Amino acid sequence: MSPVAVLRLPIQADLSGFIALLRRLQVPHRVAEEAGEQVLWVPDELAEQVRDLYLRYPQGDAALQSPASSQAAAGLVRQLRASPLTASMLGLTLLVAALTALGDNFAAIRWLSFVDFRIQGDYIYFAYLAEMLETRQWWRLVTPMLIHFGLLHLAMNALWYWVLGRRIEARQGPWMLLGLTLLFSLASNLAQYSFSGPALFGGLSGVLYGLLGHCWLFQRLAPTAEYQLPRGVLVMMLAWLLICMTGIFELLQFGAIANAAHVGGLLAGCVTGLLGGVLARQRS
Repeated sequence: MSPVAVLRLPIQADLSGFIALLRRLQVPHRVAEEAGEQVLWVPDELAEQVRDLYLRYPQGDAALQSPASSQAAAGLVRQLRASPLTASMLGLTLLVAALTALGDNFAAIRWLSFVDFRIQGDYIYFAYLAEMLETRQWWRLVTPMLIHFGLLHLAMNALWYWVLGRRIEARQGPWMLLGLTLLFSLASNLAQYSFSGPALFGGLSGVLYGLLGHCWLFQRLAPTAEYQLPRGVLVMMLAWLLICMTGIFELLQFGAIANAAHVGGLLAGCVTGLLGGVLARQRS
């Protein structure tokens, strides 16, 4: 069994309760100080379970003694506090979903769409990106990621951002997650605009494919427990991308899919994952 670094925490973080829990569960472990951080090492076979255990019970035995309902609520609060950027992004996304009525309030959507538009009768007229840049409407380059069309669209994207965003925030910090989120939004929006021209599109899915590509290649080059995705997730996401690219959903009149945004986000994520993985490997 080869050891892997499952947690990297500030030196002032109190791990005594969690370490006591690991001892009670007879989990082999070692805590070391590296570059001003506490690093918890466990066998690679137990890495995913230990990481999930910490997300649920960071205080160790004390958390296990609380009633089930309050324990679950306290666990959620701890997870939100441990991932403030991820939680803030999801909160902002939910707020925009409410303001835009999940795609029905075009008056609100037009301020966040990649290019401005106006509706006359049964027709929609779009401006062009050059006009937006000339009038310094820079926010439009990234704000389409906040627009969602329908409850299912919102729920699926929010779920995957919660899963992937927390991993990156735990491993590389909130500012890295924010930078990657904005970068992948920009890349996916530009890709979709280049492919389809002026159109109405939105959602976090382009960002999600970027986060997926980042975790995937980073993990390949510099293995870390935080980026070790459950088996089948990568295959499922790539398979879904290919299915969407066939045009089957447009044929069945389920709505248009921004496939270029997905591909653009994924390619951008592969680039950042490659660079980040190489740098992390060199440091280690």
